[in-house]
Amino acid sequence: MKSEICIWRTDGTVTRRLSCAGRIEAPNWCADGAILVNADGRLWRLAPGAERLEPVETGFATRLNNDHAPAPDGSVIAISDKVETGAACIYLVPMTGGAPRRLTRQVPSWMHGWSPDGRQVVHAGARDGGPVGIYLTDVETGAERCVTAGFDHADGPDFSADGHWIWFNGERDGAVDIWRVHPDGTGAERMSDGPGIDWFPHPSPDGRHVVHLRYPPGTKGHPADLEVALWLMPQSGGAGREIVQMRGGQGSINVPSWAPDSSAFAFVRYPA
Repeated sequence: MKSEICIWRTDGTVTRRLSCAGRIEAPNWCADGAILVNADGRLWRLAPGAERLEPVETGFATRLNNDHAPAPDGSVIAISDKVETGAACIYLVPMTGGAPRRLTRQVPSWMHGWSPDGRQVVHAGARDGGPVGIYLTDVETGAERCVTAGFDHADGPDFSADGHWIWFNGERDGAVDIWRVHPDGTGAERMSDGPGIDWFPHPSPDGRHVVHLRYPPGTKGHPADLEVALWLMPQSGGAGREIVQMRGGQGSINVPSWAPDSSAFAFVRYPA
């Protein structure tokens, strides 16, 4: 198959940053302009102006999935890997690569985002046979707490830049919409409400926009290789609009991918 790392800019243009064989997933846009992705169970870096991916050393962690994100200060990358535990577990590795340090005590835990102060990661997790929910884990202590309740499935969390909200996709009674909740678990609000199946919301750093993935009505889960769309909506609430149609889904925009100046975001599409 073929993967294309693409850039959407706020002027509405889409450019192809890199095209390559194989499955490339889940871009993060780093402060230095590099883009992190995963492929073949490993983490890779596309440096500014580079024409090929370079591997990032992650030690024994060689079964990564597409849940990873650099810390706000650029010192470490949080990754999800299952070599040690047999299920997704979150580790921290130096930004330049190195040995992983385990963060989450319980599994499965799928990494998604960081609090703006870098003291917590926000991730999805399933505990004691219950549904997948949204959790905050303290980076220093490893202590975690759930911030969602009453959902059949909650996933894809990401912090707003002011730290006041955690955005996520939540399923209730078969409808999957974009929601947000305060970090203390209060004030849950549904922010999208339509026939589409909405996943992976990512607020822009300037506080203006949220980009998310929309599947066709009736889609179950977040599969790969479907005709999907990227939507843009105001962080303050209100109607969104379609900005990109493509073949994609799982792997396209699982993790935060906005440029630090909010002028663009990265995504992956999979041409037939």
